[in-house]
Amino acid sequence: MENVSEPDDVETSIIHLPDDCLSFIFQRLDNLDDHESFGLTCHRFLNIQNTNRRSLQFQCSLSVLNPSTLSQSIPAVNSDHLHRLLTRFQWLEHLSLSGCTVLNDSSLASLRYPGARLLSLHLDCCYGVSDNGISTVASFCPNLRVVSLYRCNISDIGLETLARGSLPLRCVNLSYCPLVSDHGVRALSQACLQIESVKISNCKSITGVGFSGSSPTLGYVDAEYCCQLDPKGVAGIVSGGGIEYLNISGAVCHIRKDGLVPIGSGIASKLRVLNLRMCRTVGDESIKAIAKGCPLLQEWNLALCREVRVSGWEAVGKWCRNLEKLHVNRCRNLCDQGLLAIRSGCKNLRILYMNGNARLTPTAVEMFKFHQPKAVFN
Repeated sequence: MENVSEPDDVETSIIHLPDDCLSFIFQRLDNLDDHESFGLTCHRFLNIQNTNRRSLQFQCSLSVLNPSTLSQSIPAVNSDHLHRLLTRFQWLEHLSLSGCTVLNDSSLASLRYPGARLLSLHLDCCYGVSDNGISTVASFCPNLRVVSLYRCNISDIGLETLARGSLPLRCVNLSYCPLVSDHGVRALSQACLQIESVKISNCKSITGVGFSGSSPTLGYVDAEYCCQLDPKGVAGIVSGGGIEYLNISGAVCHIRKDGLVPIGSGIASKLRVLNLRMCRTVGDESIKAIAKGCPLLQEWNLALCREVRVSGWEAVGKWCRNLEKLHVNRCRNLCDQGLLAIRSGCKNLRILYMNGNARLTPTAVEMFKFHQPKAVFN
């Protein structure tokens, strides 16, 4: 049989490559200008560019996570702009509308196009988004894992809607949402069995009891300046047993000297980072319980914890053997004996944040530096 070969005058070009090969080429372009040029070549290339777009954010975003995901500069993203973009990029997995302050509930109707594929949605400072908008999100985005609602105008009704949607949420940001209370937090924590991270900082109506019985997957809670946080609420936050990061700095109104003893009851034994900054009334009983019950602590912020005295510092030195960072700024009852206890026990300490400690003598500080030469003072 004779070999059949193509005529010499048959030309081949990149146009003859199948779409999957062109997609592979597009994915290897690491320059934003190259991405845009690729789509301007022809309709086919534009379609490949559109279907390969996985992330989108705007120049007005509060934080640019990845420059390659930025859209072209748009003065103010309104409903029409968003509709055009989401009908074009229907394969998005990550969408940030943070800083798009003119968007409202009806604007989110365009989520129907990429919604089924969206894994993360950021609506930070979308002041016009309320509970009705969250209902749209729950309807169109069944696979959402990350949602950030920082400073959105939502209430417990919106959180209940998310809970009923049975979304596989893992990370939720509710910071500066003043209309959210324990009722909404309870609905979310009971429904989201894979929840890993919750931010409720500056939510003035949350005591924390809504977390009671939450999933053991919950490992990160930021409750900074939740002024209604109380001992029962703190116990609720750690009740799942999976907490590794806990920030309750500035929660001083309802937490007294022994108010944080529940953290050291053993259920928070996985805790690695604990921020108690400005918990001025917390005393030795709480410190002793936490030091003994949380042996994995690596960073502990006790700045401005003014009621911690010698027995508390001795407990830190005795039990916190894995501690690497310790904040003791303006702890007015930290004296030479307390610093000696920390020096003697915390052998893994690498950074000590310390200033404004009037009861410490220069000699005690120099002795600490001599015996802990690897520790850095800030």
